[in-house]
Amino acid sequence: MHFIQWATSPWGQNVPTHIAWGLIWVSAIAGLLFLVTHAIWIRYFAKPEKFAESPSHESVGTVPEEVKRHSLAARLFHWVMAAAMLVLLFTAFLPKVGVRFSWVTYHWIAGLVLIASILFHIVHATFYMDFWSIWPDKIDLADAKNRTLLMLGKPAALPRRFGKYPFENKMYHLAIVVTGLAVACTGGFMLFRVRTPFLTRNPYLFGDLTWGMMYILHGLAGVALIALITVHIYFAVRPEKIGITKSMIFGSITREHFVEHHDPERWKISDSHPAPAEGTSTD
Repeated sequence: MHFIQWATSPWGQNVPTHIAWGLIWVSAIAGLLFLVTHAIWIRYFAKPEKFAESPSHESVGTVPEEVKRHSLAARLFHWVMAAAMLVLLFTAFLPKVGVRFSWVTYHWIAGLVLIASILFHIVHATFYMDFWSIWPDKIDLADAKNRTLLMLGKPAALPRRFGKYPFENKMYHLAIVVTGLAVACTGGFMLFRVRTPFLTRNPYLFGDLTWGMMYILHGLAGVALIALITVHIYFAVRPEKIGITKSMIFGSITREHFVEHHDPERWKISDSHPAPAEGTSTD
C-alpha cells in the first residue's frame, strides 16, 4: 500500500501531493479496535483500582460538596474546539469516501474557528490557569511504570492518587496538542490556496515540494484525529468517566469522585470556600 500520493510538476519533478486516502480507514479501524479491546479488558481482565494510601480525614473534611474543575471559559473553549474539529473532519473526509457536497467554505471557516480557539487557549492556559497541571510530572511517570508492572503481575509499589488530571488525560492532551497544532499551523498556510475575504490568494507562497510536505503533514494529523476523537468520545461515555464528562458541562465534580480518585496534596482546592462564580478561572 502506498501511503503518499505523488505527481509530476510542470518542471518534471516527482513531488508529493497528499497522503493516500486509504489511511482514513486505517485510523477509523484502529480507533474501533482500541474501543473493543479496552472494553473486553475492562469487562473480563482488569482488576479493581488500588492506591497507595487513602487521604487523611483532615484533608477529606476540607473538600466541599462540589469541587470546581473547569471554569466557564475553559468549558466554552473545549466545546468550540470540539465542534470545529468535527466540522473539519466531516468536511475533509466525507467527500473522500463518496459523500459529495460543496465543502471548501465550511472547511476553512471551521479551520479559522479552530485556530482562534487554540490561540485563546494558549493565552488563557498560560496566564489564567495552572499551566503545568496538565503536563506529566515525575510522580505520574513513576506511577505509570508501577501500574504497568502490576498489570503484568510483577511486584511494584501501589500508585498514588492523581492530581487534577489523571496520567492518561495528560498523555491524551499531549497527543491532541501535537496533532491539533500540526493541523492548525499547516491549515493556516493552506488558507493562501483558497479564496477567502481575509487573505489574498497566493498558491505560489511556497514551492511544490514544500506544499506537498505541508499537505502530507496536514493529512496525517487529520487522519490521526479520527482515531483520537473516537477514543475520546468512547471514554467520555464510559460509566467510570462520566463524572469527568459532566464536569466539562457543569464545571464541577462531586466530593465522592474527588476523594476516590484525587490526592488533595497534589490537587490543591479552595477548602471550605464556595465555588467561584462562572467565568472565574481556578484551572
